[in-house]
Amino acid sequence: MEALNSIVGAINGVVWGPLMLVLILGVGFFLQVGLKFMPILRIGTGFSLLFKGREGQGDGQISPFNALMTSLSATIGTGNIAGVATAVFLGGPGALFWMWMTALVGMATKYAEAVCAVKYREKDELGNFVGGPMYYIKNGLGAKWAWLGVAFALFGAIAAFGIGNGVQANGVAQVLESNFGVNTSVTGIVLMVLTAAVILGGITRIGAVAGKLVPAMAIAYIVAGLLVLIINIGEIGNALSLVFTYAFTPSAAEGGFAGAAVWAAIRFGVARGVFSNEAGLGSAPIAHAAAETKGPVNQGLIAMLGTFIDTIIVCSITGLAIISTGAWTSGESGAALTSLAFATSLPGGGHLIAIALSIFAFTTILGWSFYGEKCVEFLLGVKSLLPYRILWIVAIYFGATADLGFVWLLADTLNAMMAIPNLIALALLSPIVFKLTKEFFASNGQSEEPGGSPAE
Repeated sequence: MEALNSIVGAINGVVWGPLMLVLILGVGFFLQVGLKFMPILRIGTGFSLLFKGREGQGDGQISPFNALMTSLSATIGTGNIAGVATAVFLGGPGALFWMWMTALVGMATKYAEAVCAVKYREKDELGNFVGGPMYYIKNGLGAKWAWLGVAFALFGAIAAFGIGNGVQANGVAQVLESNFGVNTSVTGIVLMVLTAAVILGGITRIGAVAGKLVPAMAIAYIVAGLLVLIINIGEIGNALSLVFTYAFTPSAAEGGFAGAAVWAAIRFGVARGVFSNEAGLGSAPIAHAAAETKGPVNQGLIAMLGTFIDTIIVCSITGLAIISTGAWTSGESGAALTSLAFATSLPGGGHLIAIALSIFAFTTILGWSFYGEKCVEFLLGVKSLLPYRILWIVAIYFGATADLGFVWLLADTLNAMMAIPNLIALALLSPIVFKLTKEFFASNGQSEEPGGSPAE
């Protein structure tokens, strides 16, 4: 096991090294420039379409709003609570700055992913719309790139059990045991039952649950976080100063914080940012491909909001709460660090984080179950769906009760390996994205492809 751990650790160091930073930030910046910074300038348009998108228009299975909520259900999770805290603990306050940069370029990436997902989606044997990187690689890039789509689906199917299942179930089990004394086995069984009740109903039920649960939990967490920031209003200026200063200079050791180089701030800021908002991973477009949308650009404008909401809003609140309360120098890490930041300002703040983390992680399990099964369906066909769902439900118990140190490492590694084929495809398909976007806005916002028809 030690040998395997060392091998995966070595691969992790490579895939989360300069190559990944260049790919994620480089492709995102290239798309942002090619789109003339439209994703940033058109945030208002996106929110307007989101409000109108509560009822579906066009072909698809779930409303544009529920498609975004499904993708947010998978992104607003442990990354927003434990992931941000880990980034600050390992990279210092400057890591938050690099999370912001990842998000700003990531909005263009997420937009392009959704545009390609709807443009190149198909109908499967059951009559359901399916899409995502494996399909826009196959239908957009042709047979010579088919291996790249297979690679993405393979990495995605395996990574889902880490990032979307084991890691989430373990997070819930640990936080409920430490805060409320709930046995991890009990948590595992309850999570299995709740997950089965939702995912056996397919994307329609997942979308319906996500459409109700995600907005409620996100608003509750944002309100609590804003209260922490208001209570520590006098420290906000200093916190922001630390974020910008340590983004470009090494952060010195302070209290229980061991200090961090600028490279650590960049590496952990980008890695945890991507882990949280998933821009570039290629997971979110799998959900957006099922949207009842007027066309690719319509859904792209809604999809890009996922990165903005997840990182610019939710992660910023977590990070600034940790820094402004001084908790970042405590020596704590992960969810315990966020709990400490909230507990120092709000009565019962630690328990609030425990509940929020549990709900966030549960919805992440739901969202990633859909991503994983679509990767498996691409590889093995629709006959694989029910066995995969059953395996997914069973795996939750083992995730909740096992030591997941290695699973964390494997999930982080496979995350990067999912991103590589997806980012290559987005760079190659960028002329199509730019063309569709130009046509959309040239025709006063009316899509050139009203039905978002599947590729022939």
